[in-house]
Amino acid sequence: MTAERIEMIRQRLTEALHPDQLDIVDESHLHAGHAGAKESGGGHFNVTITSDSFAGKSPIQCHRMVYDALGDAMQTDIHALSIKASAP
Repeated sequence: MTAERIEMIRQRLTEALHPDQLDIVDESHLHAGHAGAKESGGGHFNVTITSDSFAGKSPIQCHRMVYDALGDAMQTDIHALSIKASAP
């Protein structure tokens, strides 16, 4: 299930933001027993992404762009997401 989630995240971010760099790390194992994680069925992920799409944008705008690209997955497949977004 984890590999499928990582691939889904990769696909959505690639299609929406055309990154130069994209690293996705599943950190769910670090949050075993975390309240709400089991109920939501989602995992904890760390995303580092570099894209021209972020040029001139504030960190909050970049994070919103990532959330928008992930869409409904933020409600189902992803419980928590750490984002490091920047322009090249």
